[in-house]
Formats: sequence, C-alpha cells, structure tokens
Amino acid sequence: MNMAKFKISNFFIYRWRNVIGYSLVAIGLILILIFISLYLPGGITNAEIQSVIKSNSINMFDYWSMNVINLPYHLLQHTSFFLFGVTIFSIKLPSIILAFLSIIGLTLLLRQWFNPNIGILATLIAITTGQLLFIAQSGTSEILYLFWPVWILLLASLIPISNRFRKIYIAGFVALASLSLYTPLSIYVLLVIAGAIILHPHLRYYIKQLTKIELIGGSALILILVAPLLIAIYKSPNLILTLFGLPNIWPNIIDNLVLLANQYLNFANPGGSTIFTPFFELGSILVILLGIYFVIKTKFTAKSYIVILWILLLTPIIIINPSFTFITFLPLVILLASGLNGLLAHWYELFPRNPYARISGLVPIIIMVSVLVIAGTNRYIYEYRYNPNIVPNFSQDIQLIPSSSTNIVVADNELAFYQIIAKYDKKLVISTVPSGETMLVSRAASKPLAGYTISKIITSPMSEQSDRFYLYTKSI
Repeated sequence: MNMAKFKISNFFIYRWRNVIGYSLVAIGLILILIFISLYLPGGITNAEIQSVIKSNSINMFDYWSMNVINLPYHLLQHTSFFLFGVTIFSIKLPSIILAFLSIIGLTLLLRQWFNPNIGILATLIAITTGQLLFIAQSGTSEILYLFWPVWILLLASLIPISNRFRKIYIAGFVALASLSLYTPLSIYVLLVIAGAIILHPHLRYYIKQLTKIELIGGSALILILVAPLLIAIYKSPNLILTLFGLPNIWPNIIDNLVLLANQYLNFANPGGSTIFTPFFELGSILVILLGIYFVIKTKFTAKSYIVILWILLLTPIIIINPSFTFITFLPLVILLASGLNGLLAHWYELFPRNPYARISGLVPIIIMVSVLVIAGTNRYIYEYRYNPNIVPNFSQDIQLIPSSSTNIVVADNELAFYQIIAKYDKKLVISTVPSGETMLVSRAASKPLAGYTISKIITSPMSEQSDRFYLYTKSI
C-alpha cells in the first residue's frame, strides 16, 4: 500500500463516526428502556391500570363526553393497544417512546444552554436517577411532565439562532405548546417563556421579527389543536383548576411541607411506595444548590430568567399539591447543569494559563458524576427488585395468564380492566360469575365453589400473596 496516499478520512467508518456513535447510543438507550420496563419492576401499578381504562374509553368522535386531561398520551396508549393488544409492554410502550424522545431532547437542550461536556455529564446524572427511570417505564401520563417542557424549551431556544429551519421550529413549538395544554401544570412552562419574553429585551427583539403570516398561521394551528380542550372547559369550567394544578379543597400546608421535605431531603430514611424518595442523591442536591447560586449570580441572562421564573411559579403549586413533584425534575436538572458548569468555570478562572491544572480539574468532576451515575442505577435496580414497600405494588397478573385460557372469572373491581384485555384477545370470555367446565379465577375472586375442584394454582415470584390465579375444574 502506498502510505503517502493513505488517509484515514477516506474510510467510511471515520466519515460517519458521529452518526454511527450516536446511533449506537440511541439503540443502547432503547434497549435499556425496554429492559427496565419488562424486568424492573416487571409489573404494572394501579395507576397504570386506571390509565388503561381511560385510554380505552377515548372516543375522538364524541367531543362532548371525552375526558381531555392528558388526551395526547391516552391517544398514543389507545393506538398501542390497537396494534399490540393489552400487555405489559403495550401499556408501557407510549412512555418508553416519549422517554426516549425526552432524553434526546434533554441532551440537545443542555448542549444548547451549556458547554457540550457539561450537557453530557448532567444528562448522564439525570437519566440514571430513579425518578426518571421509573417514569420512563410507567404506563401513565407522568412522562409528559418531562417531554413537554424539554421540547418546548429546546424549540424556543432554536428559533432565534436558525434561519434555515426557522419555520419548522416555529410550527413545532406552536404544536407542542398547544398539545401541552392538555396536561396539568404545563401551562406554567408557557407562562415562564412569556414572562421571560416580556422581561428580557433580547427575547422581545426576536418576537418582533415574526411575520404576520407566521402569527396568523400559528394562531390557526393553536385553535385547531386545542378545540377539544376548549369544548371541555366550556362544558366543565372547573377543569381550569385541574389544568393549573389547584386542588378543589385547600390542603394542610404543614403536612404538605413535611411530605415535600421527605421527597427531596430525607436521605437518612429513604422510602416510597411505587416511587422511592428522596428524588436525588445527596451529591446531586449539593450541586443543585450550587446551581441556584450561579443562576442568581447570572440572573440577567435569558436562561436564568426562565429558570428563576419557573421555580417561582412552581413552588407554591407544589406546596399545595405535592403529587405533582415530578414537574420539578427538569428545572432541577438545569440547576444541576448550572452547578457543574459553575464549578468548572470557577476552576478555569483559577488557572487560566495552566493546561495541566485545567485538565486535572475535570478529574474530580468526572469521579463525582461517575459515583452519582452508579449510585442512581444501583439504587433503582435494588429498590425495584427487593424493597418490600415498593415491589408488592406492581402486579404481574396479566403475563401470568396461560395462553390456553378462555374463561376467566374476576372480582367486580377487576372487571373493567380484564374486559379491555378481552377486547383485543377475542378468545377470552371475562365474567364475575363462575361458569363452564374449566375456568381461571383471579385471587380476588377465588372462593370455595360447589361442584368445582382446584386443579392448578398459578403463582408469582412474590413472597406474599403469590397465589394469583386458580384453575377450577368441574367435578365429575
């Protein structure tokens, strides 16, 4: 070979190294999300069962009786059932897809707002926290509390700096902003952006650059997308309280503050039921506190305006309604990235001309991030496999049903869910009354039946209440 003509840049792998690298990362991320969905915790909660029932009831041709709260998510879940039937995987599939897109958006957002290296480190910490891993596999609409703000903020950040794809970004922003209104508390993200535009002159300048065609087109798109929501609000004005996250009954503020303290700061006695607390490791909380300091220090930047306004708006809402705590995940991750960025920037200021010192400053940060990533992953795996307060809240019943089953008897409170399973599996007949030569009876419906004997007991791996189904056979 003529070495003089040899160039590594001629190799296909070299020229496409970034595409190949990011594609491998994306594939790995998808496999991880599927793994944690099917094996950790490996079941569904009562909230997921209720989500299945709601998704199945969606009827786009009946605007007047449709439940519009989190409508985009339930349409996705309904589509998943139509394609794959009702299984643990199909229940969780919409959340897996939205979690994957959210993590991609989070990576791009943090790279846009911070140094790329800081963005990667903060994303690694964020995606290995138990909260995100749990929400990513939960077949409920909670993943929207991350998906909407991540992509709304990302598109809002890209609009001013792009000319080639500017109209696409504007259309995407308007569409996502409109659809996000179906999710409670998402309106606060839009209020934060609007407030930042009003207060920050740089942002006001870009808004003035929008053409009349863009404004008219955006307004028309908004009206089309929010039409079902407007009809629902007209029919039931109290829906506005739900969308703003306001409870109908004023809560006990002291009790809520204690609950919030446990959710965020109780490192000595971690707990939880379906989701464990505290939300972040102690190391992450310390970095977040540093991030608050650096955000206040640079309060005149556009991103600081957004973060400060966001926290100010969400704090009273979370105090009166602690069930929405996951809505704080993204602003806390941004503060985490701000803390990491501030630490590294301060170190570089100390050694502006010494390359060895600048490089050595990365070592403790990398070690810290590695510890937080490993601790977060191990904590998730351990808690959802062994924690006696968490594991029993996940049911594996639907994957324990033998494929040969045709007649299933369930309790009254299980009927709605199992009828949906039978809707997509035509061979199943669901009832609450014993009938037939053989029948599979759920644990909740099992009892001594005259004329039948129990020929088989189907169990789960749980240490308690592991008898999930009984196979009854008619006595001869």
